[in-house]
Parts: sequence; structure tokens; C-alpha cells
Amino acid sequence: MIPELENRLTLTINGATVHLKNVSPTITLLEYLRNSDRIGTKEGCGDGDCGACTVVLLGQGADGKAHYQAINSCLIPLGAIAGREIITVEGVANGQLHPVQAAMVQTGGSQCGYCTPGFIMSLFAAYYEGTVDDVAVEGNLCRCTGYLPIRRAAKLVANQQPCDRFAEKLTQTTIELPALNYQGNEQQFYRPTQLREVLTLLQQHPEATLVAGATDLGLEMSWHRQHYPVMISLEAAEELNGLEQTPDWVEIGAAVPLSTIEDRLHGVFPSLDEMLHWFAARQVRNRATLGGNIGTASPIGDLPPVLLSLDAELRLASPAGERLIPLASFFKGYRQTDLQPEEVIVSVRIHTTKATGAVTRLSQSYKIGKRGTDDISIVAAAFTVDLDASHTIVQVRLAYGGVAATPARAIAVEEWLVGKSWNTATVQQAKELLKDTFSPLTDLRASAEYRKLLVVNLFEKFFVEMGGVEQYPLEVRA
Repeated sequence: MIPELENRLTLTINGATVHLKNVSPTITLLEYLRNSDRIGTKEGCGDGDCGACTVVLLGQGADGKAHYQAINSCLIPLGAIAGREIITVEGVANGQLHPVQAAMVQTGGSQCGYCTPGFIMSLFAAYYEGTVDDVAVEGNLCRCTGYLPIRRAAKLVANQQPCDRFAEKLTQTTIELPALNYQGNEQQFYRPTQLREVLTLLQQHPEATLVAGATDLGLEMSWHRQHYPVMISLEAAEELNGLEQTPDWVEIGAAVPLSTIEDRLHGVFPSLDEMLHWFAARQVRNRATLGGNIGTASPIGDLPPVLLSLDAELRLASPAGERLIPLASFFKGYRQTDLQPEEVIVSVRIHTTKATGAVTRLSQSYKIGKRGTDDISIVAAAFTVDLDASHTIVQVRLAYGGVAATPARAIAVEEWLVGKSWNTATVQQAKELLKDTFSPLTDLRASAEYRKLLVVNLFEKFFVEMGGVEQYPLEVRA
């Protein structure tokens, strides 16, 4: 039974409870903050790329405890903040500068000051996590000061042991994301806590838009490009937030944030570790989800090639029941999937076992873009090769993004490789086959010819990095 709709949103900003009535649940947190005269938080790109809008959310970390998490306020709808606590740059000082603010002043880490609030909030979150380093501010763009004084400021506060009101709050707070049934500005925003409630809502509102971390849909909200009469948030649904690991497989809930996956599964899947490292910045990974990255069905999504190379499966649920399908059969066309009406992605299952007869598994992923962590990929690739004791290929998965209308595997080349020796000669022949496997497009990021070269060369790079050249005699290359 879904409770009646309410017309009030409640959230906590810098320790003060705020009650809002009849506001749009899909305006961004950034827009609300600035409209309410909390203008310390700046608007830069509006796309989650520059970090000027960074605020800190009191959220649940990978260990299940309360943690401070830096997020992009330009990408998160106000409805997703209901019942939660955030801290903005106006709230970090307490009669005197916070240590991260003082460090920035001491090192001259600010010139125009426009990006400074975002840097302060990213460093603030890392300060209480004990993770003050370059990664902490990888999602913050400095346009004039230069990064050296900012890095010096970070070193001043690194490895300190915070003992203040913010640190004390982490020891006393348990994070429970409450259910929400809100109506305001002729829009409805639901946040159910059980999968059955999600499915009931989908039956009642088949036109509803599903949202989890909102890092993709947030772009549309940030620029007011679409109107969303009904939204159903999945981030509180219990069944979509599990992460289970057995000796044979790992099952990851569709609503689990990528930063949680990054922390809890580190070392289990090398190719997943590598791609998560290059998946946007920490602010985005704190919100983005595995199910969202798959469900958008973008041909340049970072994670689908990795999951395809690992032969992942999707657990889908609808009022009619559940089904488990290979991810390889999920993508049907450009932004088209096998997801049926009233059906949601519940989880992703990845098998850890090698193919029968295999004794060695080689697996890695690659992302080519014009920038490092904070850019859309030109081509993404992920490879998994299982070898027997004689270094014969018994199973192989070659997966790519950015070269077709969907994330795709090079099936014909995979079939040709099985039974071949893993050596330079085999790789050179496979390169010839890969040249014509895909027909990518030319766009503003890269030409079709460049993408086709990447398809070939990334596979050779994988072979070399996995020790192929050193382990086997180097033959004449094509």
C-alpha cells in the first residue's frame, strides 16, 4: 500500500531543518541553494564536470556507517535530498576558519575564488575520511590559481585526526533513507524502500521516470530540458542495495553507488577496478549506480564493456516475476534495451570462476578520452582471456564501447581465438580480423578511422601488458 502524497519536503542544511512546500522535486539542489541566498555554492558548468557546485552529503559509506560524501549539487534533484543532511561551504566554519579553509589561505590556494568553495567541500569530506590526496579533488577544476598551492593545502591537512563537531556526528549518526511520497508544483516524486512498492508504483504510473543517482538524468534537470511529471527514485529500495559475494560469483544491487563497489570489491575484478578509477570523479561515483550506467544504454557508457567481458548477467523484476538474462542480450539498439514495461533492473551478477580447463585468467580494461577521469570515452575496451596450462585460449571476451550503436562484443573474433595459442602470431592475426569488426561513426570527439585503430591497438596493448611480449618470442609485426 503506497501512502498518500504529502506536499512538504524536509531536509537539513548546515544543521538547520528546512521545510519546503509546493516546490518542484526536480529542480537541482544547486538551483535551490542559490535561489535561497546560499550563494557560496557556485554554478560552473552545470554538467558535473568542474566541481564548483560541490557540497557534502551525510551518507552511508561502503562499511554501512555514516560518512561525509562530496557530491555535485548541480546534478541531484531536490527530491533526492529530502530527509537527508547536507553541508555547504557556509556551514564548515565555527567562529574560525575550518582547517581546510585555513590551509587554503596559508598556501595561497585561491585567486578569483570561484572554484574555491568546491575545493573546500571536497577537501572537507576527505578530511573526515582520512583520504586527503589528489583523488579527493580530481573532480574540481581550477581555472586560474594553479593546482600546486591547492595540493600544498591538501598536504597540510592530510593525516590529521579530526576531533570536532563534524567528527563527533559521524560516531552518533545512523543513516536511514526514509520513504518519500511527495507532490509539489504539479509533480510527483516517490522514494519507496521495497522492490514491491517500486513495482506497484510502476503499475500505477507506467509513464514514470526511474532515477537512482541522477548523474545522467541530472544533466537534463540542470538545463531544464525535460519535464518529469512523475519520478520514482530507486536508491532506497532494499533489494537494489545489496552486495553479495560467494566463491563463484558476485551480485551487485542496481542502486549500489559506484564508490561503494570501488571500495568493497577492490581486487576482485582487475578490469572493473581500472574502469572505476577512470569513471568520472569521486563526486559522481558517490552518486552514480551500476544499474543506471547499464539502464541508460549509452553506447559510450564506461561499465558495460567491462561487464560484457566478464559475461555478466542481469536480474530483472516485474509484477510478473523475476528473470535472469545475459547482459549481452540486453542491448537491442541505440538507447534501446530488453527491459519490458513495468520492469526494473534489480542486480548484476558477475561470475568469478574461469572457464572449464582454464588455469589462468587475464583481464583488463581501457578508456581512451581527451581527459582522464572526467570525460566521455572515445573508445572503451575490456578483455578477458582464460588460458589452459599450455597457454591455449579456452575462453575469450572482447568488448567495446564507442564503436557501435550499443556496447558490443567482437563475437566472430572471439570464436576464432578459441583454441589458438596465446602468442604474438595469434594476436597479429586477430588484429587483422578486428580491423573490420565494427563500423564506428565520426563525431566531434574522434574520427571513425581513429576509433577503428583503437579497437585493434587496445587489444595488442592488452596482450603486451599481460606479459605476452616478454613471455613469448617476439615475431615480426604487421
